[in-house]
Amino acid sequence: MGIKAGLPRYELYLYYAVLGLAMLWSASWICEVSSANANRKTLKSSVRPGWYYFGRKKDTADLEWVMWFSTFREHILFALSGHVLFAKICSMLAPQHRSLVYMVYGVLAVWTSMGWAYVGLLLSHCVLLYSVSLVKLPWLCWVTGLSTLATFKCEPFVTWQAGLVEGDFDLRHILFYGGCGFTIMRCVSFSLENCVRREGSYSLLELLQYNFYLPHFFFGPVLTFDKFHVQVNRPVGSRKEGEMWSIGRHALFHLGGIVLVDVLFHFLYILSIPTDMKLLRHLSDWAIVGLAYTNLVYDWVKAAIMFGVINTVSRLDHLDPPKPPKCITTLYVFSETHFDRGINDWLCKYVYNHLGGNHCDVLKELVATLCTYSLTVLWLGPCPVVLLWASLNCLGLNLELWTAKLFSMEPLASFEMAMSAAMSRRIRAIFNTFNFWTIVLYNIVALNSADFAKLVAKRLLLKGFPFTTVAVMFVTYCLIQTIKEWERRQALLDDPDPLPPAPPSPATLFVTTASPAQDTPTAALPIAESGKKKAE
Repeated sequence: MGIKAGLPRYELYLYYAVLGLAMLWSASWICEVSSANANRKTLKSSVRPGWYYFGRKKDTADLEWVMWFSTFREHILFALSGHVLFAKICSMLAPQHRSLVYMVYGVLAVWTSMGWAYVGLLLSHCVLLYSVSLVKLPWLCWVTGLSTLATFKCEPFVTWQAGLVEGDFDLRHILFYGGCGFTIMRCVSFSLENCVRREGSYSLLELLQYNFYLPHFFFGPVLTFDKFHVQVNRPVGSRKEGEMWSIGRHALFHLGGIVLVDVLFHFLYILSIPTDMKLLRHLSDWAIVGLAYTNLVYDWVKAAIMFGVINTVSRLDHLDPPKPPKCITTLYVFSETHFDRGINDWLCKYVYNHLGGNHCDVLKELVATLCTYSLTVLWLGPCPVVLLWASLNCLGLNLELWTAKLFSMEPLASFEMAMSAAMSRRIRAIFNTFNFWTIVLYNIVALNSADFAKLVAKRLLLKGFPFTTVAVMFVTYCLIQTIKEWERRQALLDDPDPLPPAPPSPATLFVTTASPAQDTPTAALPIAESGKKKAE
């Protein structure tokens, strides 16, 4: 049935209450385990002294978060602040050359942090893919781009290229692979867009301006070349009313998110505990399930904050960057699951939608998903965990299509049409409940480990059956219904239902009733014609 199907208010209040109590109950278990095992030897390397005000230790297991907001916080802020300053000066003095200033500042920042040999390596890849794009053969661009990307994932090429980077600092490894990987993705986007262009070709300078835009260079997100080219060459005019207020509000929101996550890390060791399998075997089912769920929520929060900080800088440059990823809590279908909207848009534009068409044909969908996840494996780096994660998500995406095809056939389609919209929503929510935990288990494989995913599945489906299984699935069902209610309200705001026709006024009723009593047929004729028009 439609997305606008509603449920009784008391039923929704029940779902809200059950969901809130379950979240608090699970968080209390995790907090208790964190406090009791703060001094455990196996967690000593990741649980370290935190803020003096709390008097508690802090979970520092996520090196990427520590790098961004603790260790190299000053360096990142200095680089982004310099970019904003130079961009503002250029937009006031020479707005038509702002893309060139972005490129010059980006090259200087990369050269200062990584050395001239690293800049030369990236320039060689850019020149290679630009030369191939001039032939305007998409398949040749794909072969060259994928081969170039493979050189950063396979020995001995990766060791030789990594040796070109100068210096020995903690951030070196991450900056090297981040800059190289995103450079290849941007160059492939440029090459494919150059093949599509009918008249002439884009210049090498435009590719360098696109690639060395500093806010997107090391960590993304990826903005496809066609969008970047239009936005960066757009005349810089006055901003819309309230735009700066919106940018400032989002910046304060991300700052508040950083502080909140840092505070929670002093009470909930959600990243360190899953690394100790011996400790996990002694935890309750609710603590295990809560750890699995909060790990996915944290990964989304981290991506949203990191991309949000970069997007704030991009919006100051009059660009429209990709939106943050959709909250993992609101995902119950594989087709919307992603943690990087930039990479997701890139893959959908050039691979998934290009091969899958309208995504109605089962065979085309299978080919599209296989090619998409094969490229994702190459992007992330082939290894057993990544291959397992890609295989499971590819299977889940295809199963969704097959299930939708099955339920659109008779007699199942007639059964759904015969029931009410509210009942159809409840039945769909039951299926979405199982799908939600499939998504959670599949993604835990990549975010944590296969052993932790096995333990969660065993506790949820085997050892905890039937009490834990039924309780967790009911709480998840309540979560799905709250998501569907939020989606229903958004749909009503975006496309409100038409208002019912207004009832006839008393004057109209009086005229219609009095018209047969009139003696003159000429007076009755217009009224009869108007009545006929109303009936039609």
